[in-house]
Amino acid sequence: MAKEHTAKLNILGTEYTLTPSSRKGHPHLEKVNGYVRFSGAEIIYDNEMPNEDVYIVNQQENELFNKRVLRHEIIHAFFYESGLGDSKYNNDEELVDWIAIQFPKMLKAFEKVEAI
Repeated sequence: MAKEHTAKLNILGTEYTLTPSSRKGHPHLEKVNGYVRFSGAEIIYDNEMPNEDVYIVNQQENELFNKRVLRHEIIHAFFYESGLGDSKYNNDEELVDWIAIQFPKMLKAFEKVEAI
């Protein structure tokens, strides 16, 4: 289940606030499922149902989707904090989304061969 409260996450030395919200609570979430406010070191993400362009069958799929959105925004923050905020990488939504989708599989592979 998506977190219902604000949390903190250290990303390369910068303390980010993770703020779950809804479209009603944040007008910026009307067209996106999450975003990073770099100037305030805050990640705001929708922890309710995703935008209508995403087909969700049940609550479990919704939770998995929301975790992917949160990973996606965290990856943007990592790019930003490593000096790549204005780079083609951080602005490449396809690349950022690919990392967010594949990261759990990559982590399992790394753990399996004790590369972590």
